[in-house]
Amino acid sequence: MTSVTDDLPLAADFPKATVEDWRKLVDGVLKGAPFEKLVGKTYDGLKIDPLYPRAKGVAPVVGRPAAAPWQIVQRIDHPDAALANAQALTDLENGATGLALVFAGANGAHGFGLEPSAEAIAKILKDIHLDAGIGIELEIGPQSRMAAIHVAEYVKSNGLDPAACNIRFGLDPLAAGAFWGHSPYTWDEIVPAVTGAIKGLAALGFKGPFASADGRVIHDAGGSEVQELAFVLACGIAYLRAIEGAGIPLEQAQGMVYARLAADADQFLTMAKFRALRLLWARIATACGLTPKPLFIAADTAWRMLTQRDPYVNMLRATIATFAAGLAGANAITVLPHTLALGLPDPFARRVARNTQLLLLEESNLAKVSDPAAGAGGIETLTAQLCDAAWALFQESEKAGGAFAALQQGLFQSKVAAARKARDANIAKRRDVLTGASEFPSLHESETAVLKATPVALAPYGEQKYKFDPLPPIRLAEPFEALRDKSDAALKARGARPKVFLANLGTPADFTARATFAKSFFEAGGIEALDSEGFADPARLAAAFKASGAELACLCSSDKVYAEHAEAVAKALQTSGSRHMYLAGRPTDTEGALRAAGVTGFIFAGADALATLQDAYRRMEQA
Repeated sequence: MTSVTDDLPLAADFPKATVEDWRKLVDGVLKGAPFEKLVGKTYDGLKIDPLYPRAKGVAPVVGRPAAAPWQIVQRIDHPDAALANAQALTDLENGATGLALVFAGANGAHGFGLEPSAEAIAKILKDIHLDAGIGIELEIGPQSRMAAIHVAEYVKSNGLDPAACNIRFGLDPLAAGAFWGHSPYTWDEIVPAVTGAIKGLAALGFKGPFASADGRVIHDAGGSEVQELAFVLACGIAYLRAIEGAGIPLEQAQGMVYARLAADADQFLTMAKFRALRLLWARIATACGLTPKPLFIAADTAWRMLTQRDPYVNMLRATIATFAAGLAGANAITVLPHTLALGLPDPFARRVARNTQLLLLEESNLAKVSDPAAGAGGIETLTAQLCDAAWALFQESEKAGGAFAALQQGLFQSKVAAARKARDANIAKRRDVLTGASEFPSLHESETAVLKATPVALAPYGEQKYKFDPLPPIRLAEPFEALRDKSDAALKARGARPKVFLANLGTPADFTARATFAKSFFEAGGIEALDSEGFADPARLAAAFKASGAELACLCSSDKVYAEHAEAVAKALQTSGSRHMYLAGRPTDTEGALRAAGVTGFIFAGADALATLQDAYRRMEQA
């Protein structure tokens, strides 16, 4: 009997694909432009080629145990302890396998957080079976530092076996110092307090890990993947040294430290970053004379990628980030709810955050394959590049005297500032697209529900004796959102948003593409675009503009139509009262004549959209 495969040879019927054949096709499309135009670069300057062969001779990066799922962690951050407890129980009953107790003042609190008192912690943990395999992660800051001790006391007072409780205590004064930009103590003074707490918790029977090397503070501040990795290495080795110096054998100290990383919507870079950290930590273990063991890595979906506008797009960003971190071997993942940038998430937002992970684990079975990126040329290359660059920056911090000294000298802060400056420039020019904020905005979106809650007020911690540049968290969409806020304020005060009249010239074939571009361009800043039919008569177009009541006008058409009519139309619009006029398209050799006729600016792909929109508001305010 002839098999189906004998009748369908498929690939055998096609010629073998080669890189040379592909290059011929690419060169035909480039039409003389250099091939390097297709080579991308990360914010660390790492090259990303358009095509990679399969990597040979590589082994999977060891992460989670084979086929083991990651912990589905839910944030618990409601300031009301009883409501926080209700949230935690609901999450655990509906699929969560871990809880992140985010205390007020922690660098990941983002405006809210739990009260760190013993009484509040007892209420928060009521009816939660801590010894039933649930993962608990503490996110604490200087003001909530006693929360770790209170949690331990709660465990003991309830007769639970500390060794049966899976608690990551999150002690991390280095990330706290980087976040706040100051410390009341030197590193030599901090070490005894941290190691004393670790030794005390270990003596009670807790297995840890206890100290967290948290790279999120770098990512949240706009830093790069290399900077985040190097900071984690610098903090991790600082804690290892401190623990060993307190008399704990290095083999035991190895399991007392874990890492936190941010996962964002750049899928391949996120995967490469998580894989690189495992390889780098194994390198440190080897250098310490230890047998490498898989580092526990907790992931949070990135704060900086969240938008307040069109927040439902945040669900898609979080899904990509979770997908990447899960495939790259994260041991625990916390999805930031899609409304977190607006306020305290409601039950729907929390459910979506939880179900994002449940779907990927239970329906997509992502945990069933260990390191599926192994052998993928692009990701293997990125992983190796990140390892090399992060190790070099880690060595810089070591030469500076370690993580605390490097912060005092501004080593990490200066590099983060440079990365953020480059990132801000690309956001402003919309090269890095924020869907719903800088591109494809909706001025008519409905209000998104969040919970009303009063944040916990904590007294400042200690004297700011040792100051350095802080690394506060940012969201990339904030500059565009500030303009949208101005537009909302105008709508509330005057009943109308600022408007731009799209002065369409010629036929729809002439103006549709640029009118569509202009609408998205201006509405990203909250300036409502008023469309119009195509005009050939400058007088009729000027009359339509005047009747629209718009403060701004934007000419939209093809270069050919511009050459014939743009100057006359601009003069007519200026005569009819348009003081602020734009042209959709790049400046050409007619720029001088068009500006003389009244055109004040040009909008096009790659232009600084943010600066143009900010200038438009200034012009309208001066009118």
